Amino acid sequence: MAIPAKLQNDLKTYQRLQQELGAVSQQRAQFELKLRETSRTLEEIQSLPEDTPMYRTVGGLLVKAKTKKDVIDQLTEDKETLEVRIKAVERQENHLRERYESMQKELTEAIQAAGLAESATSARTKE
Repeated sequence: MAIPAKLQNDLKTYQRLQQELGAVSQQRAQFELKLRETSRTLEEIQSLPEDTPMYRTVGGLLVKAKTKKDVIDQLTEDKETLEVRIKAVERQENHLRERYESMQKELTEAIQAAGLAESATSARTKE
C-alpha cells in the first residue's frame, strides 16, 4: 500500500524536527558544560591570593592579566552570557519538543486512519 504524499511530507518534517531537537539539546549540553567549567574556575580563583599571577586566553594565546579582578570580571561576564544563552536554547528546545510531540501524535493518528499500521502488520504476519 502506497503512503500518501502529504503523509510522506509530514514524515520528512517530523524527521527534520527530530534532528533539530537533537542538535539544540546537544548545544544546550555544551553551554551547560562551559558554564560549569567557568563557575568552577571562578570558585578556584576566589581562593587565590591577590598577587598570584593570572593569565587569560585571547584567541589561541595566553596573556598575563593585569589583576585578579580583571580575570574575575571577565569570567563573571562569560558566566552571565552563558546563562542567558542556556535560557534561550532551553526555550527553543521546549518549543521544538512541543512541536515534535504534537506532530508525533498527529502522524500516529494519520497512520492509523490510513490503515497503514494494520496493513504493515498483516504483511509481516504473512511472511
